[in-house]
Amino acid sequence: MTTTHESAPVPQGKVTAILVFTTLLWGGSFLFNKIGMREIPPVQFFFFRFALAALLMGMVCIPRLSRLNRDIVRRGAVVGVALAAVNLTFVLGVSGTTISRAGYLNNLFVLFIPLLSFVIWRERLDRITFGGVLVAVVGLWALASGGAEGFNRGDLLSTVCAVFIAVHIIVVSRVLRDEDVYLVTFVQFATVAAVGAVITLALPWPTFTIGAAGAWSLAYCAIFPTVICFTLQNAFQRFTTPTKAGLIYTLDPVWSMLAGVFILGERLTPRELVGCMLILLAVAGPLLGRLYLEQRQRKLYRLADEEV
Repeated sequence: MTTTHESAPVPQGKVTAILVFTTLLWGGSFLFNKIGMREIPPVQFFFFRFALAALLMGMVCIPRLSRLNRDIVRRGAVVGVALAAVNLTFVLGVSGTTISRAGYLNNLFVLFIPLLSFVIWRERLDRITFGGVLVAVVGLWALASGGAEGFNRGDLLSTVCAVFIAVHIIVVSRVLRDEDVYLVTFVQFATVAAVGAVITLALPWPTFTIGAAGAWSLAYCAIFPTVICFTLQNAFQRFTTPTKAGLIYTLDPVWSMLAGVFILGERLTPRELVGCMLILLAVAGPLLGRLYLEQRQRKLYRLADEEV
């Protein structure tokens, strides 16, 4: 997403540091979702998180609300429906598996983007990406056969979440143009909250009590990986290449696994660990290959310019 104003270049070190920071915040959301859902059912947690995020983003956007128009609402709502699918499958997936496994499975979105683009628009699927898909399949097999429960419902939903993350990214690139990123983000959050409200009203309301752990988890998830992450990514991701940004975002599951192991006491069997590492390789490998090709192409352009 981009703003309507030209922005001065930002040092690449600063861009990288900020995007790495967003992965740390997002990795923390796996932990706090898991803790919060000990007290709050997943669907209700999903609704409360985005209702609070929409409220906070709405406060940020108060000076901009006069610029809110029908086109922004329409485009933001379309992207918001995709974001709702992402986060609903996210909470249901995390609630049914370990955050270590969920983090790596969510990261498969990097491979699903070119696969969906190939299926829908017949965009070329390069050999590097195809190789990544094959490695990911092997990693999924190792993950499925390595745990006590095999590839369970939570794992499946975490994989479906990765598909929806890819869909959300594609929709953003296809639907959004030069709208105000803050207003679009506010509409997205409000749409997700509205979807959550409909689902929670349609389902039986379970009995639960929100204690300190649940409240702090909700606050963290609404503020840090939602409002702050979206704002920082919208503001700084445009100053780097999609390939480099994708590589940085592969850190998400690393943080979630560290949180799972050192805070929640999760333990991966050797085969599960191999599966996670293969999935990371499947995701990061094609990105590294593209980054190498991009840098090589830029070097060739520079040499050609010097010769001229």
